[in-house]
Amino acid sequence: MKPAFEKLAASSEDGIHCNVVRGNTFGCVWHCHPEFEITMVQKARGHRLVGDALTSLQPGDMVLVGSNLPHDWQNDAHAPGGPQTVESICIHFHPDWLGRGWLDLPAMQQVQRLLHRAALGLHVTGRTRDDIESLLLRCPHQYGLPRVITVLEILQRLAESRELHPIASRGFAPELDPRDEDRVNRVVQYIQKHLDETIYLDHLASLVHLSAGAFSRFFKTRTGKTVPGFINELRIGRACRLLAETDIPVTTIALSCGFTNLANFNRQFLRLKQMPPRDWRRRFSG
Repeated sequence: MKPAFEKLAASSEDGIHCNVVRGNTFGCVWHCHPEFEITMVQKARGHRLVGDALTSLQPGDMVLVGSNLPHDWQNDAHAPGGPQTVESICIHFHPDWLGRGWLDLPAMQQVQRLLHRAALGLHVTGRTRDDIESLLLRCPHQYGLPRVITVLEILQRLAESRELHPIASRGFAPELDPRDEDRVNRVVQYIQKHLDETIYLDHLASLVHLSAGAFSRFFKTRTGKTVPGFINELRIGRACRLLAETDIPVTTIALSCGFTNLANFNRQFLRLKQMPPRDWRRRFSG
């Protein structure tokens, strides 16, 4: 499951690609690009996949993605009350954005270390997240030098912060090949669409014309996850939202998320969230 390679068109004025997303989806697939990326999600109910880390989205989620690190943001079409409208801001800049060697300048040593750490993706939290949000909100309305100054200020604040946390595991090293875009999309979209049903490994393998064994190895090598593990994480993420946002009984939620029995649902939920579903509901509902 190799990521699609995406080529981005930066502004000719400042070398920064700034994208504001509003709609029913993020409009992306599992992909990578040489540019660094900062994404802030303002509205969505879904998940993000950065490297081998699958995480439920919350409003305000902010991530710095490193160069050529595979990633994907997905809105959940089966969220309580229907899909949430997506609102997000995303900026990209190339490693040579300000010319070759700009990161070697003495003044850029902190930023250089920040971008090196971003190879695993960095989750931005706390006061830092709030400060960066106000700067990101300026970017869509700026062009040329003012936008360059804003992005440099964002990088400096991130470089000084202790509120950034690695996302992907240290051993994550995907094999990148743009030719597998179609395979990736076919499998991931099928899983998303049929998450509440029984998903058979043989059928997923047939979608990309591989045997079940070859497909399992293919998936594990490219994503760092087993097929069942990937599916279970998506299902538990959906269950978390249903538990927090509705009064639907736990058993009904388990079945609607694709689990065939309550015992397995409880076991997988406890393994991934370190608490039973009912405790999650008490803590996060409302």
